[in-house]
Amino acid sequence: MNDRPLKKSTRGFASMDPEKQRVIARKGGESVPREKRSFSQNANLAAEAGRKGGQNVKAGNRSFARDKDLAARAGRKGGRAPHAAGD
Repeated sequence: MNDRPLKKSTRGFASMDPEKQRVIARKGGESVPREKRSFSQNANLAAEAGRKGGQNVKAGNRSFARDKDLAARAGRKGGRAPHAAGD
């Protein structure tokens, strides 16, 4: 067995300081102007996409389908969540 300590990589996103990762990740969300973000402009489009995604999961694996109380709590929590200015 090799007793040498493992070297931590100094390359790549995962090796970066967590704050630097956040700065870079944030840029991805900012790259598309707000008016061109489809889901922010069209709630029906967002709802349809959610339904399509849900249909691709077997009914027995849908946690909200199995636990209506969990779904209700999640909905209430989402409705109370603070949103960033401008969102």
